Amino acid sequence: MPALDNLTLRERVHEHLKREIMANRYAPGSELLEVPLSRELGVSRGPIREALHRLEAEGLVEITPRRGAVVISLTKRDFLEAYQVREALEALGVRLAVPLLTDDDLAHIDELMEQLSKHTASGDMEAFFEVNAAFHAAFVEASGNRKLIELHRRLQAQMGRYRRPPARLRGSVEQPIAAHQAIADASRSRDAERAVAMLMRHIEVPQRTIENLTDEEFARSAGLAPVVQ
Repeated sequence: MPALDNLTLRERVHEHLKREIMANRYAPGSELLEVPLSRELGVSRGPIREALHRLEAEGLVEITPRRGAVVISLTKRDFLEAYQVREALEALGVRLAVPLLTDDDLAHIDELMEQLSKHTASGDMEAFFEVNAAFHAAFVEASGNRKLIELHRRLQAQMGRYRRPPARLRGSVEQPIAAHQAIADASRSRDAERAVAMLMRHIEVPQRTIENLTDEEFARSAGLAPVVQ
């Protein structure tokens, strides 16, 4: 890629590396070494080092003394545990957010639902999963709880690379759309507990699917979550 200019250099290096990790162009287990990255991006090692430490704080890489930065790899057990934490965080987010939702918030949720339907109809699964993540994040962001938002963003970053399933394991996308609509409807009715119940029922579906996979089947999915979330 062309060398990066000096405009917001630290941020651009960080965003570039994060984008490559999220797109699995740096696969789980890949080593991110300062010297080769410095040559590739045409920058000094300082911005590279800062970017790697920021990625470590976001839970995307692990920095060790001898290997340097290594892209985090989640095992089946890691992924299931992440789902359990995600369920707790998002349930809290919905419970806090529903009483606070503004007309603009509800309009944003409706817009996300329209986008999910559009991407399903067109078969654009890449866009579908991006909007799906935004739908779940919308409630956490609307909660106004800064610590909750921080933890959820970190968890989403860790799980994000695993959210695009191979076709043979993906199953129907109609089910998550219906589940999202149920969450949205309960939220519009200001029924926080029903919205939480719908969310938890929705998140349990991929958990059960993952539980039925062997460790080898999960690993063969090439770092992609074997279900629609």
